[in-house]
Amino acid sequence: MRILARSMLPTACLLFAACTGDVVTHETAAPQPGTAPAPAPAPTSTASATPQVVLFRNVRVFDGVSGSVSGAQDVLVRGNRIERIATGLETESGAHVIDGGGRVLMPGLIDAHWHSMMAAPSLGAILTGDQRYLTVIAGAESTRTLMRGFTSVRDVGGNSFGLKQAVDEGVLPGPRIYGSGAMISVTSGHGDFRQAANLPRTMGAPGPTDLEGDTAIADSPDEVRMRVREQLMRGAAQIKLTAGGGVSSPHSPLDAITFTPAELRAAVEAANNWGTYVTVHAYTSQAVREAIDAGVKVIEHGSLMDEDTARLIARHGVWLSIQPFPVELGNAFPPGSVERAKFDEVFTGNNHAYDLAKKHGLKTAWGTDVLFSAELAAQQGAILASLTRWYTPAETLVMATGTNGELLQLSGKRNPYPGEVGVVKEGALADLLLVDGDPTVDISLITRPEQSFKVIMKDGVVYKDTLGNP
Repeated sequence: MRILARSMLPTACLLFAACTGDVVTHETAAPQPGTAPAPAPAPTSTASATPQVVLFRNVRVFDGVSGSVSGAQDVLVRGNRIERIATGLETESGAHVIDGGGRVLMPGLIDAHWHSMMAAPSLGAILTGDQRYLTVIAGAESTRTLMRGFTSVRDVGGNSFGLKQAVDEGVLPGPRIYGSGAMISVTSGHGDFRQAANLPRTMGAPGPTDLEGDTAIADSPDEVRMRVREQLMRGAAQIKLTAGGGVSSPHSPLDAITFTPAELRAAVEAANNWGTYVTVHAYTSQAVREAIDAGVKVIEHGSLMDEDTARLIARHGVWLSIQPFPVELGNAFPPGSVERAKFDEVFTGNNHAYDLAKKHGLKTAWGTDVLFSAELAAQQGAILASLTRWYTPAETLVMATGTNGELLQLSGKRNPYPGEVGVVKEGALADLLLVDGDPTVDISLITRPEQSFKVIMKDGVVYKDTLGNP
């Protein structure tokens, strides 16, 4: 179990209030849909003083793979890994014992399409706001993300490297961040928020919106290689390109094909050389097909693809990372705007895409893609629960745990957290939720994390324990 040095706690207390007690607690009231969430009380410290051994007694295990819940078992955590799962485990001297009382112990949830730096602030704030302010907002949202039970996020666009470092060092609580770094696009593509006054751009030089590292413009195979290598230099776990038009960007129609085949292949080659992979934003069949031809391993969205394209995805074993967009996500764009019309088109196509994913047995990951809305970010669990439109509660939970954890392994040696996540099994990293109820029966439990999640553990550290365990 990872224990942060005591010398770090005073600084953490200055940031998050007085340090008291042995565990981090974090209780928030559930926001009502459409209303701004109340500011969450800060955790009492950045990490738990939990002993190096934790024994969960009398828990029923949802392992993140089988979709079923076991009978009563004990789960022993040593350091940051799950060491044993059995019945009647003996209590070791000095171990911290958590009596589960027959509750369900499950893996921490994983959001496979998250934007740590852009989830909570408005689009206007992101484009014009002070970067230090935006970083503080992202940090606060990161803590709330963890307290919603999301112990890992796959960040697919945005300079979240500093936030990741702060979380990993224990400066503030937050999920594991598997970052992509800058979202790489082309001039006029999805992710290019420049105005006409910013043109022309000198080849090889960053545009004004690239300087903070959230986006990167590349207009040739050589530029693509450079931009990819920049993200790898910063510590990217995977690389994100925008292969087609997008909703929020002002210059790219949904049907636009952005990168040329040579540019896509350059990105794939550069990523492969570093032992990782490329994922692409792509809605349409043509964008998806060109990406697959170039060797891309993951498609983000695919909302407007046809059945032949779904067959191609299945044949090549490519992942589909798709999101059950809530209709409220469109509220980020003014009624009557081009962006709102594009959102409506994508929203309408999403149901068909999910039907195709199920029909053809695609390797399907789940994420939210929340942007520009603290209110929607607070509904992260509810967006996951909305998958029951297409899947059973058990299938939904497997997708957000074991399946998403399998997706994270594609990063290979660029995986910033070597080890299995999203599963409760011996040897896996200890990211665990103790749930007051059975979420495979009542999926709504994950929409009320402040009441339902009695214990939240990440990397063997207890960040929340409301059971009063000694």
